[in-house]
Amino acid sequence: MPAITADTLALPRVAAPDPATLTRRPVRSVTTAPSGFEGEGFPVRRAFAGVPQSALDPFIHMDQMGEVEYAPGEPKGTPWHPHRGFETVTYIIDGIFEHQDSNGGGGTITDGDTQWMTAGSGLLHIEKPPEHLVVSGGLFHGVQLWVNLPRAHKFHLPRYQDIRGRQAALLASADGGALLRVIAGELDGHAGPGITFTPITMVHATVAPGARLEVPWNPGYNALAYVLAGHGHAGDERTPVHKGQLVVFGQGGAITVAADPAQPQAEPNLEVLLLGGQPIREPVVQYGPFVMNNRAEILQAMEDYQAGRLGVIPAERLPHTGQE
Repeated sequence: MPAITADTLALPRVAAPDPATLTRRPVRSVTTAPSGFEGEGFPVRRAFAGVPQSALDPFIHMDQMGEVEYAPGEPKGTPWHPHRGFETVTYIIDGIFEHQDSNGGGGTITDGDTQWMTAGSGLLHIEKPPEHLVVSGGLFHGVQLWVNLPRAHKFHLPRYQDIRGRQAALLASADGGALLRVIAGELDGHAGPGITFTPITMVHATVAPGARLEVPWNPGYNALAYVLAGHGHAGDERTPVHKGQLVVFGQGGAITVAADPAQPQAEPNLEVLLLGGQPIREPVVQYGPFVMNNRAEILQAMEDYQAGRLGVIPAERLPHTGQE
């Protein structure tokens, strides 16, 4: 269950798109994310697996982390590793995760918080559960999204944004049947707190059973909907979708998802991550944690990492108050 909730009757409403002026986007494809493991062995769903890069641009990669109830001693993270050429967005729906990077960024995120790390020219970082969670066990569920950087910003100095869950713009659908959390970009004139080099929109929507969510969407952006939990359908075609599936929409000015009247007992609502961005339309060459424009830049990134030019692992953990 998402930690950030609100009474939709008291929130600003997103106006329903006018079908006379905004074309509803058709469903182009629905793919099911395969399961795997990341880092030291925590379970993930590879949300973008099998989807052409042309449909994802400017996004590169996304994992749904968990949803898993760890027993004591089971929580896992990642070891120190490098990044260059893109941004990582880590959104924790339930649970706790710690981050630290070689550029001085880091802290703890929990229950609706987001960490936005611009790797840019390169750095090292680590993500892991805090020691007390390793000891106790507990619920862990989140998303990590990779957002590409255009050529002009590939070597921008690294930066870090710590976004508390309460900072997200909270909105309601036109009929009050859905709660919308705008994490980055804007929706119907309401802006989220995330600052991006590549223009994008990132919204977590909770759609009540039987409710239909229809929102305006920037016609210049692509449009994706990833189902985090529950069952429903997408588009005017009423294409069935369920947990672990990604919807790619076609062109238009509005997107539609709806929740089935009956939901699984453990997942009372349809939970959907809505993503869209302005395509960069530049060559993409990815090798593990490096996302560049050509092979020579990948080879340079590997050389820089091996030579220690992407940063040094800090001797001590960063203090963090959780009160930003």
